[in-house]
Amino acid sequence: MATTSHYGPSSSSLERDARRIHDDKPVSPGSIAIGVVIGRMSEFFDFFVYGLASVLVFPQLVFPFAPDRLTGTLYSFAIFSLAFLARPVGSVVFMTIDRLYGRGTKLTIALFLLGGSTASIAFLPGYNEIGVWSIALLALFRLGQGFALGGAWDGLASLLALNAPAKHRGWYAMIPQLGAPIGFALASTLFGYFVANLSSEDFLSWGWRYPFFVAFAINVVALFARLRLVMTKEFGTLLEQHELEAAPILDVLRVHGRDILIGAFVPLASFAMFHLVTIFPLGWMSLYGNQPIGAFMVVQVIGAAVGILTIIASGLIADRIGRRAQLAICAVIIAVFSFIGPSLIASGNSGHDAFVIIGFGVLGLSFGQATGSISSRFGRGYRYTGAAFTSDLAWLIGAGFAPLVALSLSSRFGLTFVGYYLLSGAICTLAALAFSRALEQRE
Repeated sequence: MATTSHYGPSSSSLERDARRIHDDKPVSPGSIAIGVVIGRMSEFFDFFVYGLASVLVFPQLVFPFAPDRLTGTLYSFAIFSLAFLARPVGSVVFMTIDRLYGRGTKLTIALFLLGGSTASIAFLPGYNEIGVWSIALLALFRLGQGFALGGAWDGLASLLALNAPAKHRGWYAMIPQLGAPIGFALASTLFGYFVANLSSEDFLSWGWRYPFFVAFAINVVALFARLRLVMTKEFGTLLEQHELEAAPILDVLRVHGRDILIGAFVPLASFAMFHLVTIFPLGWMSLYGNQPIGAFMVVQVIGAAVGILTIIASGLIADRIGRRAQLAICAVIIAVFSFIGPSLIASGNSGHDAFVIIGFGVLGLSFGQATGSISSRFGRGYRYTGAAFTSDLAWLIGAGFAPLVALSLSSRFGLTFVGYYLLSGAICTLAALAFSRALEQRE
């Protein structure tokens, strides 16, 4: 698509002055990669800290009135989903801040709001102390997380891709995705330590709160790492070329609405699987398993390590066969796994562990190339906002309600329905890829 927008550089005078100061200090792709990974890791750490607490803490702390533990967990997963509803709204609001006050201002507000919302949960009183206000505050903080994450889109992944060698686009595309398993591993390690070393009473009283404090500190580190890259000459040059400018969302929808819709469905197989190998297995084990939670969280950390390796492998494979072919093959693998996975969960502790480890391996191969697969269809000036909004919709459709839907269906109708949920995501990915290819051939 050749269409271009001209909304003026998304940069404040202070940011432009900072770029002049660093004008003689070019940034390498390696430095960009480190900044991108740190940024993504901090975001996923915040979200996974909350996700793990949705299983381990909130059913007892916030929903003790529920008739059983399953119902309390379902209530908790319902609030978990709120962040994904708030994220597109955050993108719209923060894109306006971006255009008016610059990328640095936007990121500073967004990351302090993200870290503040997460850290505030650490002080949350339980239902037995303040009643329904405990639920209201938890929902408010969760909405704050999602709203802030909409503003945390920084364009650094695009900066990395635009500085990548032509024959290594798949390798550079997978780098930002490493933040997810790293963030999950850190969150699981922290929670696992407190679960394994504290009594249930101490953990529910104060132990669970520490990971939420850590989240704020990680966000501050991530903020400085990202601001350093936003102030580089390379970032400023791409802003001036309209590659990373923030366009009004209505204009992007008018020009690229079809591309956003297709792009939201392309990664659905990967995103549907995302929470089914991270949050859902922990919920199922806590409700129906007999393996100690601390020991199972060690298995999850091992699974995250496998996911890191397969994300790296996805970059190598995609550079050989193409990113779309990679996504199509992985969608087929996920479809096959959708028939095998439920039987693994049902076969006891070892099968449950195998589900997590194998699932992470499959997820990494797909997730490593899941974003930006059709970003080339966005015209210059629309790419930054288009990619952000596409990502918001993909997470909302594919992952936002996954723990709630999977646990609700599996507890009522059996684990086979978890497989059906995964299968539906794989079918959507294959259909979106086919539709995208047909449109390109027609054009």
